[in-house]
Amino acid sequence: MLKLGIIGATGYVGAEVVRLLSLRKDIEITTVVSNSFVGQPFSSVYPSLRGLFDKPCDALDIEQIAQKADFFITALPHGVSTGVIPALLAKGKRVIDHSADFRFRDVKVYEKWYKASHPAPELNSEAVYGLPELYRDKIKAAKLVADPGCYPTCCILGIAPALSKKLISPQGIIIDAVSGISGAGRKSELPYSFCENDDNFKAYGVANHRHTPEIEQELTAIAGEEVIISFTPHLAPMKRGMLATSYLTLTEKGLTTQEANELYKEYYKDETFVRVLPVGQLPETKFVTGSNYIDISVTVDPRTNRLVVVSALDNLGKGSASQAVQSLNIMAGFNETEGLLAPALYL
Repeated sequence: MLKLGIIGATGYVGAEVVRLLSLRKDIEITTVVSNSFVGQPFSSVYPSLRGLFDKPCDALDIEQIAQKADFFITALPHGVSTGVIPALLAKGKRVIDHSADFRFRDVKVYEKWYKASHPAPELNSEAVYGLPELYRDKIKAAKLVADPGCYPTCCILGIAPALSKKLISPQGIIIDAVSGISGAGRKSELPYSFCENDDNFKAYGVANHRHTPEIEQELTAIAGEEVIISFTPHLAPMKRGMLATSYLTLTEKGLTTQEANELYKEYYKDETFVRVLPVGQLPETKFVTGSNYIDISVTVDPRTNRLVVVSALDNLGKGSASQAVQSLNIMAGFNETEGLLAPALYL
């Protein structure tokens, strides 16, 4: 029985991890940490789990919680994780972190985009970027896994096959992406309130969104040369879900949509959670909501000599919580798909 602790458990990501694991027979959630709800049953914060997970929330006391679990999933803001994770690692714990603190191989890039000094830079070289489709073997033995951001997961998996097979130029990549409001976390700031978002659609973080360098880092690693992207995120009036449209310049003319589709299917043929759609079908957020799947379509536009890739996932699923569970399964030696094969909620 794997003993797991979740820190930051009452945010949307933490709560989704609890929902996914609460009925597992091979994993016991032994501590849920939430300074905002110390002593209160988890099910009083999320009543949907009443009778399923009623464990009271613990305070963030490293000495005490470290005695309760061997693995930890942290769902804390950037800058906060660096104050918690080193202490857990020092006690021999294995950690999957959801902040951006350990996603960057070059700490200077993190400090530039997040405008914060990194107090534990030595750990970044040890951390494994938690995208199983690219780093499965490294995740197996990792002590610290940095779960990717939702935008990067959606974009990287959509672009990786074309970039890896040199179908496209690493230059001039343009990405338009849209997220549900839960991507901002469980907070009461005005920009994420109902009245500000209902019946509305807006761009934000234009030319300076913090996930930009994360996407560039991973695409550069795939391409073997520097990749700089133009990335614009948008906020849609939906609770959860994410869709990205990537515009990629083909290196040669003459490629057909069918050929591109076959290449993508071959690239992801062994990946359970990546679904390359048939030619003519396009991803929609409702087909992946509540699941660990990402749907991808490819279309060649011969007029502009571009490959247009559309990818969709659940920002709380494959974009964060369920992807963390996928990595946890790998780290623990479980079947990678355990507890994650449920289809989307759809309605």
